[in-house]
Amino acid sequence: MRFPSSNSRSHDLYERAKNVLPGGNTRTTVFMKPYPIYASHGAGCRVWDVDGTERIDCINNFTAAIHGYAHPVLTQAATEQLKLGTAFGMPTSSEIDLAELLATRVASVEECRFANSGTEAVMNALKAARAYTGRPKIAKCEGAYHGTYDYAEVSLDSAPDAWGSNAPQSIPYAKGTPKGVTDDVVVIPFNNIDTSAEILRAHAGELAAIMVDPMPNRAGLVPASKEYLRMLREVASEIGALLIFDEVISFRLGFHGAQHIWGVDADLTVFGKIIGGGFPVGAVGGLRKFMAVFDPSHGKPALPQGGTFSANPMSMKCGFAAMELLDAAAFKHLDAIGAQARDGIDEAFRRADVVGCTTGRGSLLKIHFTEVDIQDYRSARPDAKATRKMEALMESLLNDGVLMASYGLVALSTPMTQDDVASVVAAVERSLKSLKN
Repeated sequence: MRFPSSNSRSHDLYERAKNVLPGGNTRTTVFMKPYPIYASHGAGCRVWDVDGTERIDCINNFTAAIHGYAHPVLTQAATEQLKLGTAFGMPTSSEIDLAELLATRVASVEECRFANSGTEAVMNALKAARAYTGRPKIAKCEGAYHGTYDYAEVSLDSAPDAWGSNAPQSIPYAKGTPKGVTDDVVVIPFNNIDTSAEILRAHAGELAAIMVDPMPNRAGLVPASKEYLRMLREVASEIGALLIFDEVISFRLGFHGAQHIWGVDADLTVFGKIIGGGFPVGAVGGLRKFMAVFDPSHGKPALPQGGTFSANPMSMKCGFAAMELLDAAAFKHLDAIGAQARDGIDEAFRRADVVGCTTGRGSLLKIHFTEVDIQDYRSARPDAKATRKMEALMESLLNDGVLMASYGLVALSTPMTQDDVASVVAAVERSLKSLKN
């Protein structure tokens, strides 16, 4: 069924939802006008909506479902654990297994602490840095998304009228954010070495942490330069702040994650999404001396942290199984289809004679309607015309059998074949040509 249609089951479900959910919505990221499309089921790299329409899924629950849907190994792991119980007021051996795996893969991780989402993990990492250093402030890159913790949200979508010509401003994302929050967040420009170093050193005695995503999705999905990340590492060590890598998304870039690719070790690393095998998960990992703030074995820790469902065995078992599936061959396949998709869509822009390009790395890419050289949040921020084109592209792709994020993010999965990617590229080219007509 074509979207939108007032005769669709998704339309009817949305009318029901509006009576019990604010705006008919629980996740802003999946909101669509005039109504969202409701999922029925998924298999492999495909998803079906409640009207029976089949689409190639190029978002995979916002990068989390790296093995697509209903993978037999993950289904078996979930089914076996379901029979034993989903969560207990006791630890299980499954959390040890997943922590050992993460510690084996990431050189800067000796211990882990689990949570229920990337947002929780970011919050715990920032609180851990404050507990370890005794300092109040954190630094983050302008436009970078790190979940919904109020400190992490600062300057997520600052508008051009607030940019000015100087250093990025600390601007609240959500209404009602206390001024104390923005006062304790130092914002730096992504990929700008000199300005960022100057800002960080100016706040040297106050900074508990410098947090960075090496390829921030909302800031354009542009890889950080090695020089930029090395500067952050050097300055963090120099001023006594902890360097936090947010690898909730970028951990899918390689067997050892982003730190191995860029050759920079973090003090604390935040994980999520793919390490849960389709179930809610988050984690903070780091060297023992930093993770000791969580340690309750000698009395109240510097940072008490609980969570009714933290390290629940459903997430731990399925996460372990999912990570075992991500072997060297799996990453080689993801890298290959990712390059095929980026090259193919870039060529589709040329063939359709439409201004645009892709950014990204590995199994991730982002579509941009611009000819500007994208280096950071400001150069990636779409204007009104580009936003309208993106909305039109997404709707056209929905009606051509492809699902992607409303802001142009594409995340590929291991079940995808070269033929699947070729189908996606062909759909993008048809859609781009239709936009021009």
